[in-house]
Amino acid sequence: MNIGVVGAGAISDIYLKNLTTLFPNTKVISVCANHIESAQKKAEAYGLEAVTMEDMLADPRIELMVILTPVGTHADLIRQGLNAGKHVYSEKTLAETSKEANAILKLAKQKGLYLGCAPDTFLGSSFQSAKRMLDEKKIGDVLSFSISVNRNNDILTAIFPFLRQPGAGALRDYLVYFVTALVYLLGPVAEVAAFSETPFPVRVGKHPQFPNYGQETETPNESIVSAIVKFKSGVTGTIHENNESNIKELCRFTLYGTGGILSLGNPNNFGDPVTLFPADYQAEPEILVSDLPFSENSRGVGVAELVSAISQKRTALTDASLARHVLEVLEGMEKSAAKRRFVKITSDCPVMEQFSKENLT
Repeated sequence: MNIGVVGAGAISDIYLKNLTTLFPNTKVISVCANHIESAQKKAEAYGLEAVTMEDMLADPRIELMVILTPVGTHADLIRQGLNAGKHVYSEKTLAETSKEANAILKLAKQKGLYLGCAPDTFLGSSFQSAKRMLDEKKIGDVLSFSISVNRNNDILTAIFPFLRQPGAGALRDYLVYFVTALVYLLGPVAEVAAFSETPFPVRVGKHPQFPNYGQETETPNESIVSAIVKFKSGVTGTIHENNESNIKELCRFTLYGTGGILSLGNPNNFGDPVTLFPADYQAEPEILVSDLPFSENSRGVGVAELVSAISQKRTALTDASLARHVLEVLEGMEKSAAKRRFVKITSDCPVMEQFSKENLT
């Protein structure tokens, strides 16, 4: 399928690399960006055409548009692509609000077009191994889960200025990976409750190697979140992220079942190890060596899977209904933190099957 890529920022290189070399069913034709010079650099690097957004929308060769721009632009660009008769795949998150997300899902349905959304890391070997283990009841019935992860905003907001923009806090920039993986493994969410904090709305650059050293920088987004999530299946668990911690990122992602415990990796990665702790106290933990594909950084696999879903006339694993549901969950956490109450989640999404290379044929 012929693809046009919108956006030439930091994430575009891994997408362009993989979409032009890794997947046999994707053919990138052109790239556009807010600044044509940025598009030209990417076009030269990957043997593509640098075009304007208007040219891409009007190009009859382009069947699918891949949106890699900042979150605040997603809904409008998706709408433009759909109105031009293109299928669309967007980086996370789908839109800034659930209301916007619902509107563009409705538009895609009206147009008879496919709409997909990242993150696609759950299609990697790590979480596909976990999905297989759960489907085979290797830990019995899942009863609960716990997630804890830390990051360091002094470093991250210096390296990535977009993290200072509204909507790029702990929830929407990072916990989106964890909630997406949870929904993929456990199904849709019923209700949430959360606390969030922004202890440093203004910070002073601490590291001499970065341009903001010694300067005050506004960092208005939430950086500490603690949440309780109850799934429609009855499974309940906790999520905690602290972005004001040490430089080394430590992730604990654990599912507790009636027949054992499954320790997972970071869903921002594709191939982290998965460890099984059997219910038998005499048995040793088993680090699972996956025979499944996509353990390296395979961003773009969701695009390739969407292309296959279009050709096979089936629902894609990265169908935007998943991203819409995850967005409502994240919004629910924001509302809960603001209003100090539980928030019910009204949207739904299909229970997803396991992914394999056969999905790409």
